Amino acid sequence: MPLYMDRHYVEGATKSAVAQAHDKDLAIQEKYPVKFLTYWFDEPRCTAFCLIVSPDKETLQNAHNEAHGLVPNEIIEVDPNVVEAFLGRVKDPTPVDISGEIPIDSAFRAIMFTDLKDSTLMTTMFGDTRALHLLHIHNAMIRNALREHRGNEVKHTGDGIMASFNNVNDGLACAIAIQKAFADHNQRDPDESLHIRVGLSAGEPVEEDGDFFGSAVQLAARICAHTEPDHILVAQIVRDECPSRQYDFVDLGEITPKGFDSSIRVHEVKW
Repeated sequence: MPLYMDRHYVEGATKSAVAQAHDKDLAIQEKYPVKFLTYWFDEPRCTAFCLIVSPDKETLQNAHNEAHGLVPNEIIEVDPNVVEAFLGRVKDPTPVDISGEIPIDSAFRAIMFTDLKDSTLMTTMFGDTRALHLLHIHNAMIRNALREHRGNEVKHTGDGIMASFNNVNDGLACAIAIQKAFADHNQRDPDESLHIRVGLSAGEPVEEDGDFFGSAVQLAARICAHTEPDHILVAQIVRDECPSRQYDFVDLGEITPKGFDSSIRVHEVKW
């Protein structure tokens, strides 16, 4: 059966109330041909996201309605592998202590794209063997930074990596670590220098356009393409969501990314 993710907007909802609603879903699911796998809850934004196996959207809605009356605002069909790549799980996490409380996160994610400068010219410049060696170095340095800063690799794009983070602080720290790792490599091996662009945005998994992390992914990719090598650019939402003062942001004004109807303010992150 298809896998769906839905989005509920519940003004004033609490973590306890959403947990109770999830329990009611679990209690009633045997009455319907559905399986409620897990959920995410973003209290500041009053949004909850449920992951459900169901024959169709209508059955899912009926089960929710009978369980607690909270009918979803949006429902989209999703790929379990993509959900796990972005959100890190497709089932309820293990309780952290004997209380049995499930540690539920918000599903709001920072999205990062990296891009290797002149990747298509590397084979011409260095030959197949050396170019492949440099690509492996590139992959290792980015993946090391992802592990260090709790990033999830979503996919390899051929000349870069798309990743997600549970919060913008981890995403920013990872972006800086990546640039510092490449700078160190270039200082040690100037004949094999590699230069990276990094772009970040952030958002929720279910959006009104019906695409899983649609606009956040598209914006991160466009910002990365707009970035100069050895630089980090972030969307305004990343700057807004950053509570820490440890990062040095420079307002670069507004750009209108390809495929977007309105302009987006971007900031450079000094590293």
